[in-house]
Amino acid sequence: MTEIKNPFLIPYNTPHDTAPFHLIKIEHYEPAILEGIKEQNEEIDAIINNPEVPTFQNTIVALERSGTLLERVTTVFGNLLSAETSDEMQEMAEKMMPILAEHSNSISLNEKLFARIKAVYEQKDQPGLNGEDKMLLQKTYDGFVRSGANLTGEAKEKYRRLNTELSVLSLRFSQNLLKETNNYELPLTTNQLDGLPEGTLESYAQTAKDKGKEGNIITLDAPSFVPFMKYCTDRTLRRQLYMAYNTQCAHDNEFNNMDVIKQLVNIRMELVQLLGYPTYADYVLKKRMAETSDAVYNLLNQLLDAYTPTAQKEVAEVEALAHRLEGDDFQLMPWDWTFYSEKLKNEKFNLNEEELRPYFELSRVKEGVFGLATRLYGITFKENKEIPVYHPDVNAYEVFDKNGSFLAVLYTDFHPRAGKRSGAWMTSYKEQWIENGVNSRPHVSVTMNFTKPTADKPALLTFNEVNTFLHEFGHALHGMFANSTYPSMSGTSVYWDFVELPSQIMENFAIEKEFLNTFAKHYQTGEQIPAELIQKIVDASNFNVAYACLRQVSFGLLDMAWYTRKEAFDGDVRAYEKEAWKKAQILPSVDKTCMSVQFSHIMAGGYSAGYYSYKWAEVLDADAFSLFKEKGIFNREVATSFRENILSKGGTEHPMVLYKRFRGQEPSIHALLKRNGIIN
Repeated sequence: MTEIKNPFLIPYNTPHDTAPFHLIKIEHYEPAILEGIKEQNEEIDAIINNPEVPTFQNTIVALERSGTLLERVTTVFGNLLSAETSDEMQEMAEKMMPILAEHSNSISLNEKLFARIKAVYEQKDQPGLNGEDKMLLQKTYDGFVRSGANLTGEAKEKYRRLNTELSVLSLRFSQNLLKETNNYELPLTTNQLDGLPEGTLESYAQTAKDKGKEGNIITLDAPSFVPFMKYCTDRTLRRQLYMAYNTQCAHDNEFNNMDVIKQLVNIRMELVQLLGYPTYADYVLKKRMAETSDAVYNLLNQLLDAYTPTAQKEVAEVEALAHRLEGDDFQLMPWDWTFYSEKLKNEKFNLNEEELRPYFELSRVKEGVFGLATRLYGITFKENKEIPVYHPDVNAYEVFDKNGSFLAVLYTDFHPRAGKRSGAWMTSYKEQWIENGVNSRPHVSVTMNFTKPTADKPALLTFNEVNTFLHEFGHALHGMFANSTYPSMSGTSVYWDFVELPSQIMENFAIEKEFLNTFAKHYQTGEQIPAELIQKIVDASNFNVAYACLRQVSFGLLDMAWYTRKEAFDGDVRAYEKEAWKKAQILPSVDKTCMSVQFSHIMAGGYSAGYYSYKWAEVLDADAFSLFKEKGIFNREVATSFRENILSKGGTEHPMVLYKRFRGQEPSIHALLKRNGIIN
């Protein structure tokens, strides 16, 4: 019998050198990772032992280009750990994470390597380095300093130990949440599902069938949870599902994340205090547009002041409707909010979200979103079934630039399944770079958890899902248009409070009539979405917008509360959370619920001391989109400027320099308040 070679260790022989998912097995990861570590160690040794004087090319660029095999393997492994995981994958991650963390430490804490980097950095004003070279040099030097390179003795060893612990804890947090989500099922009879739309009922029945069970099953996945909270008339069941969702990882079982998050926030604080920063937020914001905690709190407090009065009116209006329907003694609770808000929206705008679904069939929405990119940038998409994919739900596309040249590979993965974490995200299986005159193009993926097709209907999306698609596709454009020399500065490798601009600007198109008319047709009749229905969407676009803003602000406040600490935390997580975000809470708080233990963004997802960036970028996108509104939403000149000055630049220049070049002015919070109807 012929031995199957490890696909990571031989040429891929796939279109565009895409990952050979069809050949990769669990047992391939460990030997490939270990071989990748070995190769990179040899490359690092070659840099250190180079007898020549340290230069930008023989030290900085050589380091940037090192670890190709390891990057290739860990990128696939890390992405699939979120999109198509299994118990075996998670066991492998637990085994390999400390090894990978130690390898990273051995590079960033290597004294001889840092000495060469420092020698080059001290000559940073030498002629011959262009702007991008200088940014890479600065980023490399800062990266080493911020990873403990200047530490010595016991402090260095402590940093090494804590950093390894942090990687293990982050993984454990994510694994606990995925398992807790997957373990929950709420079996109900059809009689118990009064108020639920036909399509949702079909999806619940399909979920039960997929699990080999009778009746209906509701899960904590968004396409299951959200419509239940919106339409189920049984208040007791709404409360039951709300509590299940909002107590994930807070139960007395092996998936409890209470101690995990205490360790996460404490270790992050300890690490940066070793580096001389008072708090983790101080450390993070040093490399953000916001720069300081004061600037973040200033933004959050401005939004609080601007939106709280309107949010209170919105809640009072929903409460008044609930009293009218249920009696004056009815107390509006969080599990009632979505249900009565939907009734009020229907009453005010005669808009039931379910009547939109037939016009948002997934394949048509995809055509619309891809078509928007074609209108704006001239790029085209062609499915290529020869490109391997990691699950039958996934489609792979070749993306071509306006001149017909190959631009990128795009993977789309739309529906929930047991091996996929919740939420929606964009990632890359290969970054873009330029080497020896060759522009090596990126492989980008968008991963969602959208409504699944049923036995009788295709996937019919909600309006919010269309919005999410646009958001993640904006990130994908940022990745696909990348045009940098160095991979670590390519695509979405930008300041974290700038990375949401390309995604959030795309959301603006969701309520534009011209865009909706390009694709929104009834999946059965082919009828164009009626003009009056589009007008209802536009009219309702600011419905409860202030409450939604305060919800985001509350998450930002919670994030900052965890990461502006100067002393270790060993208190009551729920009580701390309640105090942290109380200024942004309008509805009654509910005992036993806890957001922190399932808040992946700030605990394990890269947004630690960075959740404010959604609101920061919203200020930018409101200002930026006003230019499209002024010139025309499909204006190719504005789009070309956005591509050239924002999307293709990656981290090669400071984001505010890029933004001013595109917009000609600094953004103001005024545009956001005006767009959301808070000011006239």
